[in-house]
Amino acid sequence: MLNRTSVTEFLLLPVTDVQVPQPVLFVLFLAIYIVNVAGNGAILMVVTSDPRLHSPMYFFLGNLACIDICFSTVSLPKMLENFLSTHKAISFLGCISQLHFFHFMGSTEAMLLAVMGFDRFVAICKPLHYTLIMNQVCIQMAVTVWIIGFFHALLHSVMTSRLNFCGSNQINHFFCDVKPLLKLACGNTELNWWLVNNVTGTIATGSCFLTFLSYFYIIVYLFFKTHSCSMLRKALSTCASHFMVVVLFYVPGVFVYIHPASSSSMDQDQISALMFNGVTPVLNPLIYTLRNKEVKRALRRVISRSQ
Repeated sequence: MLNRTSVTEFLLLPVTDVQVPQPVLFVLFLAIYIVNVAGNGAILMVVTSDPRLHSPMYFFLGNLACIDICFSTVSLPKMLENFLSTHKAISFLGCISQLHFFHFMGSTEAMLLAVMGFDRFVAICKPLHYTLIMNQVCIQMAVTVWIIGFFHALLHSVMTSRLNFCGSNQINHFFCDVKPLLKLACGNTELNWWLVNNVTGTIATGSCFLTFLSYFYIIVYLFFKTHSCSMLRKALSTCASHFMVVVLFYVPGVFVYIHPASSSSMDQDQISALMFNGVTPVLNPLIYTLRNKEVKRALRRVISRSQ
């Protein structure tokens, strides 16, 4: 139940203060959004239609592609609309909905990357048991991260919607996020800040730690157990694409949610949010298709069948 508030809409800031013609920015971000949807849509289509890719690794990759499409759709269409509008506003309900789905997709992707790290750990360090282990738990793990992500976002959206906004309605961001909204709220927001710093911070840093822990064990295992240089190179190459995605997502994401908010940090938050909300989802399909031979072969098979 939404709390009564004197604010019925919020005004969003432009993406950048640099004096660039709005149509130029519109074309740029429209191209980013189209590449994101097309690239991740292609991966999603390939991993669902090609029987050769019906394995836990590509099941998780399909989930990641779906999340990246939804993640950008949360904010980029509204951003594109604002480029062509003089009244850059979003309704109160629309703002809370955007906040909810942003944190839903963001926290789900953070945890999914940790699950994908575990998948690579089992595939490399326990190859004889990989099929037995992952076929039993891959669906349960995917469902679990989606459910946790949903309720984590629901917690933020409900708690934020219950606040009063009786002052300025200008959000110091280009989309609705918790931290800039809390700076506009009237009354006590200590519990909301606690949720941001502890719950969201734990999900971000915990997922990041578990992901890098998986890769630490993989590297140690390869160097001490693998005596073949070709096998070592092949295993590291398999993990390289996932590791690049992990770095691109976690570095800006963790930066936003582990440091305290201030007027100067909000500009840095916007840059970081733009990275993992717009740029990273575009790079993910490029990284996976350029470095993954099986995905490239599957794409060629799909193209040849369509001709």
